[in-house]
Amino acid sequence: MKAKKRTIVIIAILITIALSIATAAAVISYRTSRIPSLSFMDMLSYTTRDNNQALLSVGIIKDGHTKYTVYGENATILPSHEHTYEIGSISKTFTAALLGKAIHEGTVALSDTIDQYIELPKKNHYPDLHQLVTHTSGYKNYYFEPQMMANRLRGEKNDYYGISVAALDKKLANIRLKNNEHAFLYSNFGYSVLGRILSKVQEKEFPALMQSFIAQDLKLKNTHIAFQGNNLPRSWNWAKDDAYIPAGALVSTIEDMLQYVQIHLDGNIPYLDVASQPTKNVQATTKKYEKMGIRIDSITMGWMFDEENNVYWHNGATSNYNSYIAFDTDKQVGVVILSNLAANYRIPATLMGLRLITSLQDEDAF
Repeated sequence: MKAKKRTIVIIAILITIALSIATAAAVISYRTSRIPSLSFMDMLSYTTRDNNQALLSVGIIKDGHTKYTVYGENATILPSHEHTYEIGSISKTFTAALLGKAIHEGTVALSDTIDQYIELPKKNHYPDLHQLVTHTSGYKNYYFEPQMMANRLRGEKNDYYGISVAALDKKLANIRLKNNEHAFLYSNFGYSVLGRILSKVQEKEFPALMQSFIAQDLKLKNTHIAFQGNNLPRSWNWAKDDAYIPAGALVSTIEDMLQYVQIHLDGNIPYLDVASQPTKNVQATTKKYEKMGIRIDSITMGWMFDEENNVYWHNGATSNYNSYIAFDTDKQVGVVILSNLAANYRIPATLMGLRLITSLQDEDAF
């Protein structure tokens, strides 16, 4: 009887883990499909209504001019202080930028397969770097590890916490992929593999590699990996050897993220010029996304591309934060929304940000 109860508990935990990871990937609930006609302020007001914990930083770039506003309960405008937020999967655009730099320097090529850098069984098929960075590798979003169950049992918010680089290598050796083209499938695992390869190429642990890149190349002062014991309320813990760091471990502020958008709009750093990067047509706009106006028509180095609105974008979510970043290189407009609310709480940053950037594209003045 005890064994049976233990099995039931284990199954329940596995189901909970799968559901929580799906939520962290910002799959938006059905009710949000009803609201694309609302204005940005309508969405903001509803999302912050009677929530005294709400803290959203909203930034806009247009024609080289930048401004941001901090909103609290009932969309009340708060003092313009910089607040720190988890940016979740927007971290992937930084990992992709690191790949772009490595390609620019000639140390890797998009056509390189991962077994050129990681020792793996010779008879298996392995994806190349272009497939990893465009989520077309065939790898799942994540693969179950016993550590995930341990995390859940002790109340750890981050299911990926404690999954080491060694565990990633072991899992890689046991995955069998078919040698064919794979459709777009958003993959935290794939970006973790990408980070692993960049770390090996540069002969530096990934956290140190990323922090150096952020500080020296991007010159961002308040963007970093949130390791265990950080002071950000209700945030995820990360250990220095965590394999999934490249997929979603960064925290940042509104001014840093606006500066990050401006770098992409300027296009002065060759490997960050999205207009000149190779693009893969994925046509991954689901019916559910289409109803909400969210489009993934193609993908470049880490960025989803909405061809209908000419917008490069990415979003991110953890247990208690969600974010959105988007820009139009032709009209030179950009938007950043950082929220301390979960993605499944009322209206997520993705829908608010989409409404905001499309309204900016239609405006003649800032």
